[in-house]
Amino acid sequence: MSATGKWKVTVETPMGPQDSELTLLVDGSTFSGTGVAKDGSRDISGSVAGDRLTWTSERTQPMPIKLEFDVTVSGDTMSGTVVLGSFGTGSLKGTRIG
Repeated sequence: MSATGKWKVTVETPMGPQDSELTLLVDGSTFSGTGVAKDGSRDISGSVAGDRLTWTSERTQPMPIKLEFDVTVSGDTMSGTVVLGSFGTGSLKGTRIG
C-alpha cells in the first residue's frame, strides 16, 4: 500500500501529544512532501522499504532538536516511533485523511 496522500499524525512526547499533518508523495524507494505543525511547515523526504518509511527532521524552536522517524503504513493507518533527540523515544500514530 502506498503512503501517498494526506495524513493526520500525532506523536506522543514527554511534553504531551504533538499533532501535525503530512502530505506525502512516494516515488519508488523514496518519498517527499511537507509536514505542517503548530510551529510551521517543513519539507520532508526519506526512504521507503516496502511498507516502512524513515526520515529525519531538524527543529529549531523551542530548541534545536533532530527527530528520527521510523513508521509502518498499513492501509489507511501508520504507526511507529520517533527518536526525540536527548528526550528519548515517542510513539507515532496516523490516519489517512486524503
